[in-house]
Amino acid sequence: MCIDLKSFYASVECVERGLDPMTAELVVADPTRTDKTICLAVSPALKKLGVGGRARVFEIPEHLRKRMIMAPPRMQLYIDYAAEIYGVYLDYVSPEDMYVYSIDEVFLDVTHYLRRYGFTPREMATFLMNEVTERVGVRATAGIGTNMYLAKIALDVTAKHSPDFIGYLDEASFINTLWDHKPLTDFWRIGPGTAKRLAKIGIFTMRDIARADENVLYDMFGIDAELMIDHAWGIEPTKISDIKGFKNKSHSLSRGQVLMRDYNYEEGELIVKEMTEQLCLEMTDIKKVTKNVSIAVGYSNALHLPMARGSVSFNVPTDALGMIMPGVVDVYRRVVSPLYPVRRVFINFNDIHDADEDQQMTLFDLDDADKTDAYSLSREEMERDSALQEAVNKIKYKYGKDSMFRGMDMTEAATTRERNHQIGGHKE
Repeated sequence: MCIDLKSFYASVECVERGLDPMTAELVVADPTRTDKTICLAVSPALKKLGVGGRARVFEIPEHLRKRMIMAPPRMQLYIDYAAEIYGVYLDYVSPEDMYVYSIDEVFLDVTHYLRRYGFTPREMATFLMNEVTERVGVRATAGIGTNMYLAKIALDVTAKHSPDFIGYLDEASFINTLWDHKPLTDFWRIGPGTAKRLAKIGIFTMRDIARADENVLYDMFGIDAELMIDHAWGIEPTKISDIKGFKNKSHSLSRGQVLMRDYNYEEGELIVKEMTEQLCLEMTDIKKVTKNVSIAVGYSNALHLPMARGSVSFNVPTDALGMIMPGVVDVYRRVVSPLYPVRRVFINFNDIHDADEDQQMTLFDLDDADKTDAYSLSREEMERDSALQEAVNKIKYKYGKDSMFRGMDMTEAATTRERNHQIGGHKE
């Protein structure tokens, strides 16, 4: 089964205020931002009045804005509530049979628990949903299926129309009731872009996908067509145990932020430097290294220009700021136009792996006189940088994130100090 918490952030804010999450008119949005800010959550009562789940504040009708509650986001509070709800599930289901899909959604394999508790699948879902409501105050919905995909579709498509907020699907009922359902974007993994491509070849429903020429789908979507075809028949072989045992061969670290205003060229470079330093400190903390860093910079929304992209590689894996920073700054200066204001910045440290794996490689690192690229450091310089970064991390762990700053972090355009008190780009 797949259990989702109804309008989770909004429900938490209602519970905190002693309000009924199902009847209170509340949105979670930062009032310090402009009225173009997106509502992180909208209470069920406002959704019934036509307010979209991801509406911008100015899109809410004025008469509703005057009477509704606007709650500033409190991300740490939502994390605490999610952990408490996770604890409720753990009272009845082993963590091996649970997969946390997001902060407000979880998959549970209850196959072996039904006989133990004497429940039917629907009774089990009802019991867990009631436990969450009684112990935490947040309402939930559930989808039940004979595999993970059907449970997800039962949640997303059918549960909302059920009096008890529980949907159920097996392969036969999926084919009988949802093969002709529209739009296709209601189905997991079919976004607007995919739906548009399918529409061009006359595919508008799951029935159409199931009956389509598979060779055409493979030509269009590659290996992803196999998953699409399986899902059209309600088939999903992946189990929670498979997800738990998956080991990703490629790892990366990334930072990204959408700036609150348009930044000029020099201010954009400052943001890149701040983010690069934060990633280097994180690499040192988790004892990882990288040989390649890529950046993507988006210009002002009003310009509708493609993002500027570039990358830099190093002759040895490293976490040293003194080696990585010059390379990243050079990429920024090479690919970003000084003529246009900057609004979005993303940095990826690619193919990271354990520093210990490359210990032998660094023994062969060349001295300054024999460097093979512009960003090389001697082994001693790399060790010095890593030691300095480790010391900075220890001080921040002991005295808090605000205990140490670089001079650039104190400038007006800098964002590090503000982001130290954010989770996911929102206030703690």
